[in-house]
Amino acid sequence: MLDVTAEAAVIEARGLNLTFHTNDGPVHALKDVDLTIRKGEFVSFIGPSGCGKTTLLRAIADLEHPTGGSLTVNGMSPEAARKARAYGYVFQAAGLYPWRTIEGNVRLPLQIMGYSRAEQAERARKVLELVELSGFERKFPWQLSGGMQQRASIARALAFDADILLMDEPFGALDEIVRDRLNEELLKLWARTGKTIGFVTHSIPEAVYLSTKIVVMSPRPGRITDVIDSTLPAGRPLEIRDSPEFIAIAHRVREGLRAGYDDN
Repeated sequence: MLDVTAEAAVIEARGLNLTFHTNDGPVHALKDVDLTIRKGEFVSFIGPSGCGKTTLLRAIADLEHPTGGSLTVNGMSPEAARKARAYGYVFQAAGLYPWRTIEGNVRLPLQIMGYSRAEQAERARKVLELVELSGFERKFPWQLSGGMQQRASIARALAFDADILLMDEPFGALDEIVRDRLNEELLKLWARTGKTIGFVTHSIPEAVYLSTKIVVMSPRPGRITDVIDSTLPAGRPLEIRDSPEFIAIAHRVREGLRAGYDDN
């Protein structure tokens, strides 16, 4: 496993609370969340629907705003980190523009940021090669499978080379065979790039297979019931899911999820 214990905190939450105010009254999405994510970690957030895991990811990305406690990204506020382009964000749906080619979609954030055309082309080439989409630059999204579209979405998030990659259940809508392949590819990509990754999922096997750290969250109000440091090796074939070590970690995740319900 990658040794990140000596690395500085990239994302840090202390006593984090987030309450949405609605016409039906307040909705307490996050409560007293304490969390440290260090450089190079692959951290999965898992919990039942509505537990606040996506809200936490969106707060890190400055898409939601905490109502209490503190949250820093690279030692600065989420807003400052967003303006510094500290992270790329991959949503549940690929969100590609159908009238732009795959290369055009990947180049879009670079165009907005003012990169030269030559730099746009070179960065797009590199990240499309990284996600194994070389040769599909001139294709349109509708000409690609769902898995390939998600890879293009990941390439777009990587294009400006942010150190942090935030992923909100990017493979949830895909069938199990495609999902397994993309899990393998994502681990290889993480190993090659050394990014710090925050990954939301509903799948226990996916969380255990991908992560160096698994954050288990309770039903609303979202609290952290367990943080599990993985002991699995960095190089992980899919077959590792049948190993006693993998099964033991998955059991602890399941127990953490059950404890979250019992405490509510």
